[in-house]
Amino acid sequence: MLGNLKPFEIVLILLVIVLLFGAKKLPDVARSLGKSARILKSEAKAMKNDGAAPAEPAAQEQTAPRTIQAAPGDTASARPVGEPDRTTTQG
Repeated sequence: MLGNLKPFEIVLILLVIVLLFGAKKLPDVARSLGKSARILKSEAKAMKNDGAAPAEPAAQEQTAPRTIQAAPGDTASARPVGEPDRTTTQG
């Protein structure tokens, strides 16, 4: 789709985006999109790791609770990750 656009059309689209959102809000929009992408990536990775069974559960060391941070150094949006409850038995 983008291969068919000419340079003038791309500049025109970017100009419309700047006019709609305003030059002052664009960095905030880009920052929030980056945070959302990092959160999505970390959640997808956590879901993928939850499906894999560990080779030896006794060999794992207990460390501090894991947290997911939206951005490096951003502790305001950090939240603890709950570990699954493995006390139930299947039968």
